[in-house]
Formats: sequence, C-alpha cells, structure tokens
Amino acid sequence: MASEKKQSNPMREIKVQKLVLNISVARYTVRSFGIRRNEKIACYVTVRGEKAMQLLESGLKVKEYELLRRNFSETGCFGFGIQEHIDLGIKYDPSTGIYGMDFYIVLERAGYRVARRRRCKSCVGIQHRVTKEDAMKWFQVKYEGVILNKAQANTS
Repeated sequence: MASEKKQSNPMREIKVQKLVLNISVARYTVRSFGIRRNEKIACYVTVRGEKAMQLLESGLKVKEYELLRRNFSETGCFGFGIQEHIDLGIKYDPSTGIYGMDFYIVLERAGYRVARRRRCKSCVGIQHRVTKEDAMKWFQVKYEGVILNKAQANTS
C-alpha cells in the first residue's frame, strides 16, 4: 500500500532536467590557437525542454535504445556517445568533417529547485533523490530501452 502511494505521487515523477552535448577532440593542428592534433579540447552545449527530448530521442535511436549498466551514475544521470554526427540526420559538410559526440542526461524530480535557489536554500531528501535504479527503470519504461551488462555487449 505504501509503495503504491509512493509511485502514484506526482512529485515522484522523474523528468529530464537537461541534456549536455559534448564534442571534444582536435582534428587538426591550429598553430595560432596553440592546438595540436588529437589534443583534448571541448565544445559543449546544454539543451533543456522539448528540444532536449527530441535530441535525446534521436541519439537513442542511433544507439538502438541499448545502453550499458555502467552508463548510469549513482546520482541518477546517464550518458552515452555516438561515433558519427551524420547518424542524427545532420547533413555532411566537407569543411567540418565527421565528428562524434557525447550525450549526458541529468534527471530530476519535482522539488529539486530547493537545492539550487538563492534564498532559503535547503537539501533534497535522500528518499526524493534519483538513484541509479530509478534512472534505469525510467529509461526502460519511457523508451522501452534495453540495459546490457558489459559481457552481453561484447557478444553482440
């Protein structure tokens, strides 16, 4: 009875707070910028709202809705990478070439603002935080995704 009440509470519904896209390897040496080939440089963008959901959907479509268990963190976030940006449906541009990108998704529940607000800042209770198991269950229910162990991924 208590667990049913917990599940039906609208404050317990998990939602996507933000999606962070990261592109992070130099292709060529640019002497004037001091960048060498294969040096770790990064460009990232944070996307929120409906656009984040569309990008997440297209990224998961590339991965065929299969993620590894290790892609999920203890704080309820998860991430994955794709090898080629043209898999997302973006047109190929010869001047930029083909690049991969990482998707990182931050999940939250309603009420997380109390930890981020400026006035009367407070803590989110341990029972209300998103855990690794909550994030995996949300992924499986929302996207009908498959979570693989590392051994299963190697055989596929």
